[in-house]
Amino acid sequence: MRSSQYIGSYLPPDSRRWILTRGRAVGTCARSRPRHEGFAAVDCHVIVDRSSEVIQVAERRLVEAEAPTERGAAFLRLADQHLDSAYRLARAILRDAAEAQDATHDAFLQAWRKWPTLHDPAAFESWFDRILVNTCRNRLQAGTRRRATDISAEVSLRARDPFGPAIDRQVIGDAVSTLSPDHRVVVALRYFRDLPIDEIARRLGIPPGTVQSRLHYALKRLHAVIDAADAKGMAR
Repeated sequence: MRSSQYIGSYLPPDSRRWILTRGRAVGTCARSRPRHEGFAAVDCHVIVDRSSEVIQVAERRLVEAEAPTERGAAFLRLADQHLDSAYRLARAILRDAAEAQDATHDAFLQAWRKWPTLHDPAAFESWFDRILVNTCRNRLQAGTRRRATDISAEVSLRARDPFGPAIDRQVIGDAVSTLSPDHRVVVALRYFRDLPIDEIARRLGIPPGTVQSRLHYALKRLHAVIDAADAKGMAR
């Protein structure tokens, strides 16, 4: 399989890298390259434009050891289609660019290992979202480092932003940092992915009423923190 395309437009400008290989496929890769974390071989010629940090992949081929080549190619096509939205969802939940890259990479590796269990490729997005959300939740619960900078930018640019365009993004970021992992997830899926309650429930495997209660609590908490920040600012 040959393809010529730019990889990395989904990544922040300061860190353009091919997320499925955690940035290791830089240089000339031979067909005899050792298997890496579930991918038997990567045949590629990578050109790195260091001035703009854009990675152009001129040729690459994914060959799996445990399944027919066609099935591996199908996975790679779906992964290509969902890399951008997957990274942005992870960033909205974790609020840290590097953490989001690592979480997305780990989630795609998990998806690759579980790929034979998905019988309907049309269900890839919701199936993968469950894997990605669980990966992000585990990172948050494990106390992985995170910065108060990213979800504010993501949420504020959404049409369904519940706070309105006048709210400072840093204030939103600080408010989101007070939410638990479960509450961050429903906020990200609702206001970043713009998913309805029933679909969020299906992807998370929880009742719609639980989604509604978590969302209600999260928004109430966010409004309280934002109102407190506004009051503090006016008192200065």
